[in-house]
Amino acid sequence: MTTRSAARPTARERLLAAADDLFYREGVHTVGIDRVIEQAGVAKASLYNAFGSKESLVCAYLEGRHAKSAARITRHVERCDSPYDRLLAVFEAQSEQFAEPGYRGCAFVRASAEAHPGDQIEQAAEAFRAWLRGLFTDLAQEAGVADPGLLAHQLHLLYDGAGASAGMDRDPSAATVSRAAAATLLDAALAGTGTGTGTGRARADRS
Repeated sequence: MTTRSAARPTARERLLAAADDLFYREGVHTVGIDRVIEQAGVAKASLYNAFGSKESLVCAYLEGRHAKSAARITRHVERCDSPYDRLLAVFEAQSEQFAEPGYRGCAFVRASAEAHPGDQIEQAAEAFRAWLRGLFTDLAQEAGVADPGLLAHQLHLLYDGAGASAGMDRDPSAATVSRAAAATLLDAALAGTGTGTGTGRARADRS
């Protein structure tokens, strides 16, 4: 009985699991708190005790998505030894995400489209985007490009476009196309530094 009780999810965990499912599938404004409470199987008071408001629940949902996305991307990046491959690994992480059943596009883009300017939901979505842009910038700098900020901006736009395509067109192969385009952009940026040695793979071996 003790082991079973210890393994039982808390009301907060059940609310977050229900919110993650419903908000992602149907939208943060479309889904009311009563549906989240019903799916979680908790009392209404549990939601307000754990989160205080629906907006705070949405923010917690996005923070959870942020943590999972960052962990997935970091795992792919850390598998690679060269700066070149580490940067392209971000797009390989997208391939894993796109293959998930029920993928409907970027959770942060979807939520921010329904947010009010400057509210907590928009801020939570922007926090992930800032993290991703910072990662692209750091990896571009490690790879030795002349303007890491410019390349990071280009790759971020490519990342966003791949996510939209995979979600709207139901096309998981968008990740393969975006990775190839990212390699082309990276090759061009490295060629501009005068350090290129032919193919991207050859440059990857420099490290």
